[in-house]
Amino acid sequence: MIHFDVTKAAGARHRSGLTRVSARLLDHLGAAARPIRWDPRRRGFADGVSPEPADWFLTAELFSEEERPGFSAFLASRSCRTAAIFHDAIPLRLPHVTWPQSVARHPAYLKLLARCDRVWAVSAASRDELLGIWRWQELPRVPPVEVLPLGSDVGSLRRTTVPSPHRPARLLCLGIIEPRKNQGFLAEVCAALWDEGVDFELHVIGRVNPHFGPPLLARLQEVRRRHPTHLFLHGAADDATVAALLATARATVFPSLAEGCGLPLLESLWQGVPCVGSDLPALRENAAAGGCVLVAPDDAAAWRDAIRRVVTDDPFQAALVRSAATRPLPTWQDAAQVLLAGLH
Repeated sequence: MIHFDVTKAAGARHRSGLTRVSARLLDHLGAAARPIRWDPRRRGFADGVSPEPADWFLTAELFSEEERPGFSAFLASRSCRTAAIFHDAIPLRLPHVTWPQSVARHPAYLKLLARCDRVWAVSAASRDELLGIWRWQELPRVPPVEVLPLGSDVGSLRRTTVPSPHRPARLLCLGIIEPRKNQGFLAEVCAALWDEGVDFELHVIGRVNPHFGPPLLARLQEVRRRHPTHLFLHGAADDATVAALLATARATVFPSLAEGCGLPLLESLWQGVPCVGSDLPALRENAAAGGCVLVAPDDAAAWRDAIRRVVTDDPFQAALVRSAATRPLPTWQDAAQVLLAGLH
């Protein structure tokens, strides 16, 4: 039996990348897995669940002894086999734009992660980063780390036809509004193009990070005041709104400064929508098979050129769409099969 950790996902109010990963993996693992929660008051699993030695405990969540009293002892006890999915070390690489609590938690989290019997990273870049940190921490024992390609499917059949054209061209930027996602930079790049007379819409979709997001939201709102018919801010839009916008999008844009995987990029390609993204190692892995244009992070001139071409060069954009619609893409069923093969 696989006991699948939903301690945070079960009570999550926001649809973050981590909660989506947990929900979709649990769904596709089917009868082989059952949800389990850590109860800090019991210093053990809720409802008195006690995994057997032959069972697996699998988590795709972040954890710490402070948040889960008794969890360190559970990992040390080896009362069952344990496995985890590692996403990224962004709190250590970008501490100035990451929740202080996350920054403080991450070194200890990474040491606890090393106590697991098996670990899967969501990209080769994340795997290499994790192994590098463990070498730096000089841990006496670390588990094997393999790559788990996350699914691109979003609960619907893959789109293999060209989306309906929208005039003016429509670009979508999806993700929590925070400095790491770099929406302010994107808005200024687009504003420069609008000032040149290039006609297209930018739709920014995502909740605001309450700690770091308000100044960035103010910056976006200031650009919107200058370009009210071109920039649209949707907040935390529901699935139906996102699907409707994607149905007529010319491309999605991801100017991130750091990513562990880049799940929205994969989901965009599943919908047949090309992507313009930052040339980061994790995004490069998912973009290599086609349908994407990668641009150096924070290079305003290069981003202007890339966006200008995507919104004005119809043959170029059509070729990107064909590539997005026909290239191989991983599915959540594929991801579940990788886990089932490893947790035998």
